[in-house]
Amino acid sequence: MNNVALFVLANSNRTLLGLVRSLKSPLRVFGLLMFLLQSASAQTSAVQHTVDADGHPMALWEKSVAQPKGHILLHHGRTWSSIPDFDLQVPGEDLSLMDGFNAMGYSVWALDARGYGETPRDGSGWNTPDRAAEDLSIVLEWLSDRNGTATHVWGWSYGSMIAQLTAQRYPDAIASLTLFGYPTDPDAVIPQSNSHAEPPNRPTTRAAAASDFIVPGSITQRAIDTYVAAALKADPIRADWNQLHQWNALDGEALTLPTLLLQAEFDPLADTDSHARFFAKIANPNKQWVVLAGGDHAALLETPRQKLIKSTIDFIEWLEH
Repeated sequence: MNNVALFVLANSNRTLLGLVRSLKSPLRVFGLLMFLLQSASAQTSAVQHTVDADGHPMALWEKSVAQPKGHILLHHGRTWSSIPDFDLQVPGEDLSLMDGFNAMGYSVWALDARGYGETPRDGSGWNTPDRAAEDLSIVLEWLSDRNGTATHVWGWSYGSMIAQLTAQRYPDAIASLTLFGYPTDPDAVIPQSNSHAEPPNRPTTRAAAASDFIVPGSITQRAIDTYVAAALKADPIRADWNQLHQWNALDGEALTLPTLLLQAEFDPLADTDSHARFFAKIANPNKQWVVLAGGDHAALLETPRQKLIKSTIDFIEWLEH
């Protein structure tokens, strides 16, 4: 049981107002509200759907709330799939990003790309930027038909690049874009490669699964161990990518959707100078750039988690005014 839950139980004879006053810190108050809302509204476990993308089955995970304010789709990064990244369950700790957005009143969806989690590789054994963007666009159309509204897309690391490429080419089913841990330089040029070699199918490792947690004290060792076990179970073989020169199509000037750029203070993959040049190019004037103090590339699972959630929702709801 987490500290907020223990505090609530230990003070059950007080009024809610008294609890709020005793917490003092606005961030602790936000944590209390998140816990209460999450307990009341979130699904216990994610529901799996299968979406057909040009004949290929794509695993899509759902955690919904009644009468949602909106819908958010999450896209994972380069190595690990959606459930360990976005729905990590650790006894006594609140680390699931899906649950966190549920607590704010939003239904949440998370996609496993080809070769990740419950989505198999296709016959080629490879994924490519173009294929990943088209797959995401098909899933977004499926969600639009199902929910009757556009979806807010939230991408982490490689997933932020996939989200951007999708938004540039298939913007109609997207309400807004959030890019976290954005790992590329807008001026970088990747040499063309059309290799058709067999994919290496290398096993993933415990060291790789734990490698993003670099800020001391930002996450418990039990949470790291739980993440590593979940990641290795979901993704025992590292997904393989080729034709990476297709990332050269990323262009802020072609990004016409509202965009939030989230950067963790100590993220070694999110370069401030690169972010500044990219942010200046984003075509849509409805844009924000937020830095999360104390976080690294895995800040969504660390102490800045609540600020990350609140920054995302604040941006989405700011667009409504």
